[in-house]
Amino acid sequence: MANNMITAVINGKTITAESGSTILQAARANNIYIPTLCDHPSLPPSGACRVCLVEAERNPKLLTACTTPLTEGMGVSTNSPRVIAARKAVVEMLLIRHPLDCFSCESNGRCELQNLAYELGIEKSPFTDEGDVCTHFELDNTNPFFIRDMNKCILCGRCVRACDWRAGYHAIDFQYRGIHTQINPPIGTKLEDEASDCVFCGQCIQVCPVGALVEKKSVGQGRPWQTHVVRTTCPYCGVGCQLDLHMNGEQIARVTGTEDGMPNLGRLCVKGRFGYDFIYSDERLTKPLIRERKGEKKGSDDTFREASWDEALDLVASRLKEVMRKHGPDAVGGVSCARSINEDSYSMQKLYRMVFNTNNIDHCARV
Repeated sequence: MANNMITAVINGKTITAESGSTILQAARANNIYIPTLCDHPSLPPSGACRVCLVEAERNPKLLTACTTPLTEGMGVSTNSPRVIAARKAVVEMLLIRHPLDCFSCESNGRCELQNLAYELGIEKSPFTDEGDVCTHFELDNTNPFFIRDMNKCILCGRCVRACDWRAGYHAIDFQYRGIHTQINPPIGTKLEDEASDCVFCGQCIQVCPVGALVEKKSVGQGRPWQTHVVRTTCPYCGVGCQLDLHMNGEQIARVTGTEDGMPNLGRLCVKGRFGYDFIYSDERLTKPLIRERKGEKKGSDDTFREASWDEALDLVASRLKEVMRKHGPDAVGGVSCARSINEDSYSMQKLYRMVFNTNNIDHCARV
């Protein structure tokens, strides 16, 4: 056994794991299921929700699997009657204030709280009294990119940690205490204010386990069971961020960052996550257009006609040659597209420097 590996027993199964792994990490590495709500593989553990409680031999207390290190020879049970009872009580406590409007919720079918309640056979909280369900927060629809419904927030803290640790903007945090606790931007600001540090990257939406944060563009575009995922590369720059397109037929319902995709590992900017409207724009050009000038001077009567790619490229090549013959190579210049890959930009500058013999080449990385 390698020095950095340890052995333990989970649910009667002997497993090996890297030394220093938490119980949850070791379980996941060995395909053993432990439910979580506050935990996310891309975020540091917080042990806040207590859903991942497990029972360890010779330990009188239940332990949070996400924060407890696995030790050599440890015996762990993830589904003992004591564990299930504790887990069920935690979810029932969460459901005291959580609205049960699952049918109309945009996260229906991908809500982790809904899935956990179904798994534990919970239909509603037995602790709820009249007036307990959280309905007093107004739906925040002011943001141009997403909707915030704080009535559904379970205070798991994923969004706060994603903003801090993944996006690095620290735009939101916990406010107030006890039953009045909320997750908001700093007091006195809104996410759309200039004073806010939010850049609308949407990382908080991607990690939200419930329906508290929803992309505006995804509303009404299809349920999870109606969509299929297509992996692609973001078209906005040469970094090559990987996207998961959630497709309802041929229509994009929502966009998420590919969690295991390099180089972004689930992270996206505002353009990559929300800027796909151009695909369906009526103004989008799908064929080359050639200007047909009426008269000697450029004027409002000029028109454009559709052309084939061969005709358009032949025209560009002939005009470039004509200009260079008359005025020399420095009379032409090129701008490489920021949405192209690095190899294409390299080829573009080679064309101008080596073939056209000019250094008039730039890159439109101004977005």
